[in-house]
Amino acid sequence: MIRGRLAPSPTGALHLGNARTFLLAWLQVRSAGGRVVLRVEDLDGPRVKKWAFDQTLEDLEWLGLDWDEGPGKGGDYGPYVQGERLDRYGRILEILGEKGLVYPCVCTRKEVALAASAPQGPDGEGPPYPGTCRGRFGSLREAREKTGRKGALRFLVEEEGPVDFRDLFLGPRSWDVARSSGDFVVAKGDGTPSYQLACVVDDHAMEITHVLRGDDLVPSAARQILLYRALGWEPPLFAHTPLLVGPDGRRLAKRHGDTRVRRFREAGVGPEALVGWLAQVSGLLPPGREAMPADLVESFDLAKVPAGRVVVRLPLPFAPEIRA
Repeated sequence: MIRGRLAPSPTGALHLGNARTFLLAWLQVRSAGGRVVLRVEDLDGPRVKKWAFDQTLEDLEWLGLDWDEGPGKGGDYGPYVQGERLDRYGRILEILGEKGLVYPCVCTRKEVALAASAPQGPDGEGPPYPGTCRGRFGSLREAREKTGRKGALRFLVEEEGPVDFRDLFLGPRSWDVARSSGDFVVAKGDGTPSYQLACVVDDHAMEITHVLRGDDLVPSAARQILLYRALGWEPPLFAHTPLLVGPDGRRLAKRHGDTRVRRFREAGVGPEALVGWLAQVSGLLPPGREAMPADLVESFDLAKVPAGRVVVRLPLPFAPEIRA
Protein backbone atom coordinates (compact mmCIF):
# COMPACT_ATOMS: atom_id res chain seq x y z
CA MET A 1 0.00 0.00 0.00
CA ILE A 2 1.16 3.52 -0.78
CA ARG A 3 1.93 5.51 2.34
CA GLY A 4 2.48 9.26 2.08
CA ARG A 5 2.82 11.98 4.66
CA LEU A 6 1.99 15.57 5.47
CA ALA A 7 4.84 16.97 7.55
CA PRO A 8 4.11 20.52 8.74
CA SER A 9 6.59 22.42 10.89
CA PRO A 10 4.83 24.50 13.59
CA THR A 11 7.05 27.57 13.25
CA GLY A 12 4.29 29.80 11.89
CA ALA A 13 0.87 29.85 10.31
CA LEU A 14 -0.07 27.61 7.39
CA HIS A 15 -0.06 29.72 4.21
CA LEU A 16 -1.19 29.17 0.62
CA GLY A 17 2.15 27.68 -0.44
CA ASN A 18 2.06 25.07 2.32
CA ALA A 19 -1.58 24.32 1.58
CA ARG A 20 -0.93 23.75 -2.12
CA THR A 21 1.93 21.31 -1.47
CA PHE A 22 -0.10 19.45 1.16
CA LEU A 23 -3.08 19.25 -1.21
CA LEU A 24 -0.95 17.64 -3.93
CA ALA A 25 0.68 15.25 -1.44
CA TRP A 26 -2.75 14.26 -0.09
CA LEU A 27 -4.17 13.73 -3.56
CA GLN A 28 -1.20 11.62 -4.64
CA VAL A 29 -1.91 9.19 -1.80
CA ARG A 30 -5.71 9.27 -1.82
CA SER A 31 -5.93 8.76 -5.59
CA ALA A 32 -3.92 5.55 -5.18
CA GLY A 33 -6.04 4.31 -2.27
CA GLY A 34 -3.16 4.77 0.17
CA ARG A 35 -2.82 5.96 3.75
CA VAL A 36 -1.98 9.52 4.77
CA VAL A 37 0.31 10.03 7.77
CA LEU A 38 0.50 13.36 9.58
CA ARG A 39 3.89 13.96 11.20
CA VAL A 40 4.67 17.20 12.99
CA GLU A 41 8.30 18.29 12.51
CA ASP A 42 8.93 20.40 15.60
CA LEU A 43 12.72 20.24 15.95
CA ASP A 44 13.43 23.81 14.87
CA GLY A 45 14.16 24.96 18.43
CA PRO A 46 12.91 28.38 19.55
CA ARG A 47 11.05 28.96 16.27
CA VAL A 48 8.46 26.32 17.20
CA LYS A 49 5.20 27.77 18.54
CA LYS A 50 2.48 25.88 20.38
CA TRP A 51 -0.26 27.97 18.77
CA ALA A 52 1.12 27.10 15.32
CA PHE A 53 0.89 23.38 16.12
CA ASP A 54 -2.79 23.62 17.05
CA GLN A 55 -3.71 26.06 14.30
CA THR A 56 -2.03 24.04 11.54
CA LEU A 57 -4.00 20.92 12.43
CA GLU A 58 -7.23 22.94 12.54
CA ASP A 59 -6.49 24.55 9.16
CA LEU A 60 -5.71 21.18 7.54
CA GLU A 61 -9.00 19.77 8.78
CA TRP A 62 -10.86 22.88 7.58
CA LEU A 63 -9.33 22.41 4.13
CA GLY A 64 -10.55 18.81 4.05
CA LEU A 65 -7.06 17.32 4.24
CA ASP A 66 -7.61 14.46 6.66
CA TRP A 67 -5.14 11.81 7.79
CA ASP A 68 -5.27 8.16 8.83
CA GLU A 69 -2.42 8.23 11.35
CA GLY A 70 -0.98 11.01 13.44
CA PRO A 71 -1.94 13.45 16.20
CA GLY A 72 -5.51 12.87 17.29
CA LYS A 73 -5.65 9.59 15.35
CA GLY A 74 -2.89 7.41 16.75
CA GLY A 75 -1.40 4.59 14.73
CA ASP A 76 1.15 1.80 14.82
CA TYR A 77 4.16 3.98 13.94
CA GLY A 78 3.93 6.74 16.55
CA PRO A 79 4.69 8.96 18.19
CA TYR A 80 3.96 11.29 15.30
CA VAL A 81 5.62 14.38 16.75
CA GLN A 82 9.37 14.51 16.19
CA GLY A 83 10.08 16.04 19.58
CA GLU A 84 8.84 12.77 21.10
CA ARG A 85 11.16 10.62 18.96
CA LEU A 86 14.58 11.87 20.10
CA ASP A 87 15.71 8.49 21.43
CA ARG A 88 15.26 6.98 17.96
CA TYR A 89 17.49 9.57 16.34
CA GLY A 90 20.11 9.00 19.02
CA ARG A 91 20.25 5.30 18.22
CA ILE A 92 20.74 5.96 14.51
CA LEU A 93 23.52 8.47 15.22
CA GLU A 94 25.25 5.78 17.27
CA ILE A 95 24.99 3.36 14.35
CA LEU A 96 26.45 5.91 11.96
CA GLY A 97 29.23 6.57 14.48
CA GLU A 98 30.06 2.87 14.68
CA LYS A 99 30.33 2.84 10.89
CA GLY A 100 32.75 5.77 11.02
CA LEU A 101 30.35 7.93 9.01
CA VAL A 102 29.91 10.86 11.38
CA TYR A 103 32.43 13.09 13.12
CA PRO A 104 32.42 16.09 15.50
CA CYS A 105 32.67 19.56 14.01
CA VAL A 106 33.11 22.84 15.91
CA CYS A 107 33.23 25.15 12.87
CA THR A 108 30.89 28.12 12.85
CA ARG A 109 29.02 29.19 9.73
CA LYS A 110 31.27 32.22 9.49
CA GLU A 111 34.39 30.06 9.58
CA VAL A 112 33.02 27.83 6.83
CA ALA A 113 32.18 30.88 4.71
CA LEU A 114 35.66 32.34 5.18
CA ALA A 115 37.45 29.14 4.23
CA ALA A 116 39.51 29.77 1.10
CA SER A 117 38.37 26.51 -0.45
CA ALA A 118 34.68 27.20 0.06
CA PRO A 119 33.02 29.10 -2.83
CA GLN A 120 29.24 29.41 -2.89
CA GLY A 121 27.55 26.05 -3.40
CA PRO A 122 25.32 25.54 -6.47
CA ASP A 123 22.21 24.98 -4.34
CA GLY A 124 22.31 28.49 -2.88
CA GLU A 125 22.56 27.15 0.67
CA GLY A 126 25.97 28.63 1.32
CA PRO A 127 29.45 27.31 0.72
CA PRO A 128 30.20 23.58 0.88
CA TYR A 129 31.92 22.41 4.03
CA PRO A 130 35.69 22.17 3.39
CA GLY A 131 36.29 19.27 5.80
CA THR A 132 38.16 21.29 8.42
CA CYS A 133 37.24 18.98 11.32
CA ARG A 134 37.60 15.65 9.51
CA GLY A 135 39.76 13.44 11.72
CA ARG A 136 40.38 16.28 14.16
CA PHE A 137 38.54 14.89 17.21
CA GLY A 138 37.80 11.42 18.47
CA SER A 139 34.53 12.37 20.18
CA LEU A 140 32.20 15.24 20.95
CA ARG A 141 33.62 15.36 24.46
CA GLU A 142 37.16 15.75 23.14
CA ALA A 143 36.02 18.48 20.76
CA ARG A 144 34.49 20.44 23.60
CA GLU A 145 37.47 19.97 25.92
CA LYS A 146 39.93 21.17 23.28
CA THR A 147 37.92 24.08 21.89
CA GLY A 148 35.36 25.03 24.52
CA ARG A 149 32.65 24.70 21.88
CA LYS A 150 29.72 22.33 21.60
CA GLY A 151 30.33 20.22 18.54
CA ALA A 152 27.83 19.29 15.87
CA LEU A 153 27.97 15.96 14.05
CA ARG A 154 28.59 15.87 10.31
CA PHE A 155 27.93 13.01 7.92
CA LEU A 156 31.01 11.98 5.98
CA VAL A 157 30.23 12.29 2.26
CA GLU A 158 32.51 9.68 0.75
CA GLU A 159 30.84 9.41 -2.64
CA GLU A 160 32.35 11.57 -5.36
CA GLY A 161 30.18 12.65 -8.24
CA PRO A 162 26.43 13.11 -8.52
CA VAL A 163 23.68 11.25 -6.70
CA ASP A 164 21.18 10.14 -9.33
CA PHE A 165 17.50 9.46 -8.72
CA ARG A 166 14.22 9.58 -10.64
CA ASP A 167 11.75 12.17 -9.44
CA LEU A 168 8.08 11.34 -10.08
CA PHE A 169 7.44 14.94 -11.14
CA LEU A 170 10.75 16.33 -12.37
CA GLY A 171 12.06 13.17 -14.01
CA PRO A 172 15.73 12.11 -13.75
CA ARG A 173 17.67 14.23 -11.27
CA SER A 174 21.37 14.39 -10.50
CA TRP A 175 22.91 16.25 -7.57
CA ASP A 176 26.54 16.35 -6.49
CA VAL A 177 26.40 16.44 -2.68
CA ALA A 178 30.17 16.52 -2.24
CA ARG A 179 30.45 19.61 -4.41
CA SER A 180 27.30 21.42 -3.27
CA SER A 181 27.32 20.95 0.51
CA GLY A 182 30.16 18.60 1.39
CA ASP A 183 29.91 16.79 4.72
CA PHE A 184 26.54 17.90 6.10
CA VAL A 185 25.22 18.27 9.63
CA VAL A 186 23.14 15.42 11.04
CA ALA A 187 23.05 16.62 14.67
CA LYS A 188 23.33 20.19 15.93
CA GLY A 189 25.52 21.42 18.75
CA ASP A 190 22.72 20.94 21.28
CA GLY A 191 22.27 17.32 20.17
CA THR A 192 19.08 17.96 18.21
CA PRO A 193 18.98 15.92 14.99
CA SER A 194 19.02 17.84 11.74
CA TYR A 195 16.13 17.87 9.30
CA GLN A 196 18.02 15.51 6.99
CA LEU A 197 18.53 12.82 9.62
CA ALA A 198 15.14 13.08 11.34
CA CYS A 199 13.31 12.98 8.02
CA VAL A 200 15.11 9.82 6.91
CA VAL A 201 14.70 8.04 10.25
CA ASP A 202 11.00 8.85 10.46
CA ASP A 203 10.10 8.11 6.84
CA HIS A 204 11.80 4.71 7.15
CA ALA A 205 10.25 3.90 10.54
CA MET A 206 6.78 4.96 9.37
CA GLU A 207 7.16 2.98 6.13
CA ILE A 208 6.57 6.01 3.94
CA THR A 209 6.68 5.01 0.28
CA HIS A 210 6.00 8.38 -1.39
CA VAL A 211 7.25 11.86 -0.46
CA LEU A 212 5.79 14.86 -2.29
CA ARG A 213 7.19 18.26 -1.28
CA GLY A 214 8.42 21.57 -2.74
CA ASP A 215 11.12 21.62 -5.41
CA ASP A 216 13.37 23.71 -3.14
CA LEU A 217 14.11 20.43 -1.35
CA VAL A 218 15.67 18.60 -4.31
CA PRO A 219 19.16 19.03 -2.76
CA SER A 220 17.81 17.46 0.45
CA ALA A 221 16.68 14.39 -1.48
CA ALA A 222 20.24 13.72 -2.61
CA ARG A 223 21.64 14.08 0.91
CA GLN A 224 18.90 11.89 2.30
CA ILE A 225 19.55 9.19 -0.28
CA LEU A 226 23.16 9.04 0.96
CA LEU A 227 21.85 8.48 4.49
CA TYR A 228 19.50 5.76 3.27
CA ARG A 229 22.39 4.01 1.57
CA ALA A 230 24.60 4.29 4.63
CA LEU A 231 21.92 2.68 6.78
CA GLY A 232 21.03 0.00 4.24
CA TRP A 233 17.49 1.27 3.80
CA GLU A 234 15.38 1.75 0.67
CA PRO A 235 14.49 5.41 0.03
CA PRO A 236 10.91 6.41 -0.79
CA LEU A 237 9.86 7.68 -4.20
CA PHE A 238 10.25 11.48 -4.36
CA ALA A 239 8.13 14.04 -6.19
CA HIS A 240 9.22 17.68 -5.98
CA THR A 241 6.57 20.11 -7.20
CA PRO A 242 6.92 23.85 -7.96
CA LEU A 243 6.42 26.37 -5.18
CA LEU A 244 3.98 29.23 -4.98
CA VAL A 245 6.10 32.38 -5.01
CA GLY A 246 5.66 36.12 -4.65
CA PRO A 247 6.09 38.67 -7.46
CA ASP A 248 9.81 38.77 -6.67
CA GLY A 249 10.15 35.06 -7.46
CA ARG A 250 10.90 34.10 -3.86
CA ARG A 251 8.87 31.64 -1.82
CA LEU A 252 5.78 33.10 -0.15
CA ALA A 253 6.47 35.07 3.04
CA LYS A 254 5.09 37.99 5.04
CA ARG A 255 6.75 40.44 2.66
CA HIS A 256 4.26 39.35 -0.02
CA GLY A 257 1.20 40.13 2.10
CA ASP A 258 -1.06 38.04 4.29
CA THR A 259 -1.41 34.64 2.60
CA ARG A 260 -2.24 32.69 5.74
CA VAL A 261 -5.03 30.14 5.41
CA ARG A 262 -6.40 31.45 8.72
CA ARG A 263 -6.67 34.97 7.27
CA PHE A 264 -8.92 33.68 4.47
CA ARG A 265 -11.02 31.79 7.00
CA GLU A 266 -11.42 34.90 9.13
CA ALA A 267 -12.51 36.86 6.04
CA GLY A 268 -15.37 34.40 5.49
CA VAL A 269 -13.85 32.52 2.56
CA GLY A 270 -15.09 28.95 2.40
CA PRO A 271 -12.73 25.99 2.02
CA GLU A 272 -14.32 25.13 -1.34
CA ALA A 273 -13.26 28.49 -2.78
CA LEU A 274 -9.69 28.28 -1.50
CA VAL A 275 -9.21 24.64 -2.51
CA GLY A 276 -10.78 25.38 -5.88
CA TRP A 277 -8.23 28.14 -6.50
CA LEU A 278 -5.35 25.91 -5.41
CA ALA A 279 -6.62 23.22 -7.78
CA GLN A 280 -6.91 25.77 -10.59
CA VAL A 281 -3.29 26.97 -10.29
CA SER A 282 -2.27 23.31 -10.09
CA GLY A 283 -3.91 22.47 -13.42
CA LEU A 284 -6.57 20.30 -11.79
CA LEU A 285 -9.65 22.51 -12.35
CA PRO A 286 -10.71 25.25 -14.76
CA PRO A 287 -10.92 28.83 -13.40
CA GLY A 288 -13.87 29.73 -11.20
CA ARG A 289 -14.67 26.21 -10.00
CA GLU A 290 -14.99 25.40 -6.31
CA ALA A 291 -14.15 22.01 -4.83
CA MET A 292 -13.04 20.11 -1.77
CA PRO A 293 -10.03 17.76 -1.93
CA ALA A 294 -12.26 14.69 -2.00
CA ASP A 295 -13.84 16.00 -5.22
CA LEU A 296 -10.45 15.93 -6.95
CA VAL A 297 -9.34 12.40 -6.04
CA GLU A 298 -10.85 10.47 -8.94
CA SER A 299 -9.44 12.72 -11.67
CA PHE A 300 -6.10 13.53 -10.05
CA ASP A 301 -3.01 13.17 -12.22
CA LEU A 302 0.33 14.60 -11.15
CA ALA A 303 1.19 15.12 -14.82
CA LYS A 304 -1.47 17.86 -15.00
CA VAL A 305 0.48 20.10 -12.60
CA PRO A 306 2.30 22.90 -14.49
CA ALA A 307 6.09 22.71 -14.41
CA GLY A 308 6.63 26.39 -13.59
CA ARG A 309 6.34 28.12 -10.24
CA VAL A 310 3.08 29.98 -9.64
CA VAL A 311 3.28 33.71 -8.88
CA VAL A 312 0.80 34.85 -6.22
CA ARG A 313 -0.38 38.46 -6.32
CA LEU A 314 -2.91 39.73 -3.83
CA PRO A 315 -5.79 40.24 -4.05
CA LEU A 316 -6.85 36.86 -5.35
CA PRO A 317 -10.08 36.42 -7.36
CA PHE A 318 -11.84 34.39 -4.68
CA ALA A 319 -10.95 36.87 -1.91
CA PRO A 320 -10.76 40.42 -3.37
CA GLU A 321 -10.93 42.00 0.08
CA ILE A 322 -7.55 40.56 1.13
CA ARG A 323 -4.85 42.82 -0.20
CA ALA A 324 -1.08 42.98 0.13
